Amino acid sequence: MLSSPVGIFLPVLILLLVGVVLATIILLVSGRTLAGLGLKPHNPQALKMTVYECGAPPIQEGARHRYSVKFYMTAMLFILFDVEAAFLLPWAVQYKNNLGSFWIMLAFFATLLAGYVYVWGIGALEWED
Repeated sequence: MLSSPVGIFLPVLILLLVGVVLATIILLVSGRTLAGLGLKPHNPQALKMTVYECGAPPIQEGARHRYSVKFYMTAMLFILFDVEAAFLLPWAVQYKNNLGSFWIMLAFFATLLAGYVYVWGIGALEWED
């Protein structure tokens, strides 16, 4: 039976069917039955329904709020250092007692360190307004 083209995918189809059935049952039971039996409290309040974002009160200024340049500078620096750190994995996989590769990566780290010292020196990592 498992040698036919449909039989090969039969376990996957059964797993998919079980997943869909279980998800449906869980959604129906948690949403309707528990609230109907009084096991799930439902008392919305204005404070509970407000937007909560990382402990900070929501900004009521609309979509045109102007952010400080420091915000964008910090974001760009994070992306820059994160991408540079991503280059370490291929180097670590390739590095096998190869002295030339070691010096290249040492130069890479020196450049990275120089950039970090420069950014720190100009105060781009400070969160003050």
